[in-house]
This record gives sequence, structure tokens and C-alpha cells, in this order.
Amino acid sequence: MSQKPIDLYYWPTPNGWKITIMLEECGLPYTVHTVNIGKGDQFKPEFLAISPNNRIPAIVDPDGPGGAPISVFESGAILQYLGRKTGKFYPTDERKRVEVDQWLMWQMGGFGPMLGQTHHFRIYAPEKIEYAINRYTNEANRLYGVLNRRLEGRDYIAGDYSIADMACIGWAKAWERQGQDINQFPHVKAWIERMLARPGVKAGLMVNKEDRNPQAMQDPAARAVLFGQTARQG
Repeated sequence: MSQKPIDLYYWPTPNGWKITIMLEECGLPYTVHTVNIGKGDQFKPEFLAISPNNRIPAIVDPDGPGGAPISVFESGAILQYLGRKTGKFYPTDERKRVEVDQWLMWQMGGFGPMLGQTHHFRIYAPEKIEYAINRYTNEANRLYGVLNRRLEGRDYIAGDYSIADMACIGWAKAWERQGQDINQFPHVKAWIERMLARPGVKAGLMVNKEDRNPQAMQDPAARAVLFGQTARQG
């Protein structure tokens, strides 16, 4: 019996790429539902029902636990779910799983958010605030140092290739935008090259590539949507 495609709610960003890479690596069929975050699609009620945080990515798996559909939001939770579902890139051995989980959480709590702030203040902020630029560029540098030490003597972050690597690559490949010199981190540089050579990573990064337009982020309306959000009632 053919497997029903997973519905992926997506925009081509480092967080979105985590899931397209995982789906490609696992060979799972999926249908892309475009959520244009610059136009406010993430605030539509039908998307809110799937992703209460109004953030991409999110999935709906029609073949969820017990054969019933399930929706999952938050990129790290989606990676873990797909890893459990397929038995791929997420070990069942508890010690090995802890190794993956701690680096996945490191990405979710630090490497992603801090590099995102680096992008914001270096590239998108309407006024260049030296303190903020230095604060986040330096923190990005520190995090690259952590990753570089971790990758010394390893091909992948948790030893074997895993969802921890998938979570990090979309952010790490943009090192230049973050004001970093990748040659300062030779183990990270080799890992990035290793990752970008994988067919599944290549395919995941290409999904809806035509929608990715950094210049659109300079549009005042898009900037108001992306950077001017407050609590919404209802």
C-alpha cells in the first residue's frame, strides 16, 4: 500500500530546510504548502490551527500514531517525530539518542536564535546599532567555536549522521552573512562541505528555492509583518 504524503507547511528558511532535508533523506513523500511569511500567511486561521506559534515549519502526517492524522509544529519536534516514525537518523539506543538530543537542543536554543539575531542586526535592522551587531556577531563566533571543537575527530555532530546535523546546516552555511571567517573553524568548514555534498541535503535546500528572495525582506510591508509582531487575540 502506498504511503500517503506528509503535508509540509513551509517557507525556504533555515528552519524550513531542516524538514525538507529530513524528508528527502528519509525518502518520505510530501506535499509542500507554501506559507509566505513576508505576506502574513502564517497568521491565517487554518495555519494557526496547526502551528499555534504562527511559525513555519509544521507538518500534518495523515498516517500518524494508530493510523490517525497528527499535526506537529516546531522544527526540532518535527525532526524527532520523523526520526521515530522512520527509524532513521535518530537512534533508538538511549545514550546515542541523548547525544543527538542535546545537540539538537543546542541548535534550537542557541545556534539558530543567536545566528538569526546576527542576521537581523547586521542585515535587516533599519539602523546599524554597533552594540547589537558586536554582541550577536561575537556570540555567533563563540557558537562556531563550540561546534568546531565538537567536530574535531568526527564527521558528524553526534558521531553518526543525524537530525542534529540537519538542524544546523541551514544556519551554518550562511556563515559569511554572520560576519564569520570559516577558515577560523576548519572542522566546521569540512563538515559544511561534507553536508552540502549529500544528495538529500542538496534536494532539501532546493525546495521552493525560487521563493527565497532576500531583497524582499527590505520591503517595508514585509518587514512590518516579520519584525513588528505582537500578541494576537483570539
